[in-house]
Amino acid sequence: MTTTAQSAAVDQRREMLRHTLATLAYRGGKAVRGVPASFGEFRVAEGARTPVQILSHVGDLFDWALSIAQGQQRWKDASPLPWDDEVTRFHAGLQALDDFLASAEPLAASCEALFQGPIADALTHIGQISLLRRAAGCPVKGENYFKAEIVAGRLGPEQAPPTREFD
Repeated sequence: MTTTAQSAAVDQRREMLRHTLATLAYRGGKAVRGVPASFGEFRVAEGARTPVQILSHVGDLFDWALSIAQGQQRWKDASPLPWDDEVTRFHAGLQALDDFLASAEPLAASCEALFQGPIADALTHIGQISLLRRAAGCPVKGENYFKAEIVAGRLGPEQAPPTREFD
């Protein structure tokens, strides 16, 4: 039997995951927005993934995370779509996972396992895209993310404007 205190702790962990997804939407949205048309195919070195391949992998991670949360774990390597389609898929994947976390449906895996696997991996890859932007000559402007207006449930491309960007 689950106690009220146990349920509250699970809800707090789910809410923290939801805030993490909103952080991914904010930071990831900034990393994928406003790039030159050629950026998706930029290759920093022979054999390295292109930004569009990395973003496609992030979409695969969100699909995998949702399948884990629903108790039907499955992995699929999707073929990369054009950049703008992958950006749409990025936000849609975040939204689908967040919708599940916001629901009353039980999680088939712990919040900690979801974070340490697919969600932390996605954070890493968003950082890679940001680094590739700098290498490609179109850097993401630095920001004080502590002051950013990041809100659980806000997962689309329409994010709050930066509060304090660095010159």
